Amino acid sequence: MALVTRDFVKARTNAGLSQDEVGAALGMSRSQYGRIELGRSPDVSIVTAARIAAVLSLTASLRLYPTSEPIRDAAHSALLERLRIRCHRSLRWRTEVPLPGQGDLRAWDAVVDGFGRPAVRGGIEAETRPVDGQALERKLALKERDGAVDWMILLLADTRHNRTFLRGPGEALKRRFPLDGRRALELLAAGVDPEASGLVLL
Repeated sequence: MALVTRDFVKARTNAGLSQDEVGAALGMSRSQYGRIELGRSPDVSIVTAARIAAVLSLTASLRLYPTSEPIRDAAHSALLERLRIRCHRSLRWRTEVPLPGQGDLRAWDAVVDGFGRPAVRGGIEAETRPVDGQALERKLALKERDGAVDWMILLLADTRHNRTFLRGPGEALKRRFPLDGRRALELLAAGVDPEASGLVLL
């Protein structure tokens, strides 16, 4: 917001307008508008900022940038829960575990550890309805590189769509997951370290 308020000050002074005049055009007092210019009104809405821009003959635009993972829905949570209840009770299961890099806003959907060797950690990524195989493979490769885990489970909902996806756009994903999904489930159920990445339909 600081950059925006500097633009407001510059445009107002270039136009030879006072804070009183701009405030009056907006239906607010000089002190209210002055606080916005000084950055002392932290809750300025997008609508208010756009109105100020219009008064000052500026065009307001908004851009959104991806940061962390999107909020997951109930189906995604249910899919993770189906895997969690199959894991041996000696294993520790944590959800939304941030990646270790400073400033990295990504997170594993879940992390499993407690295999008897404290350093062993497995990352879980769940997808209810993947569409773009290449994008998913890139995302998983980067998480595996940066995520401080020993192996990874790609957990897919067992649906007709996802089985078709794995025969088509997601075919290349199978090479990244050498461990058979059924075997991965057996090992997790026994509390045994899978020692390799697997693709699980559940």
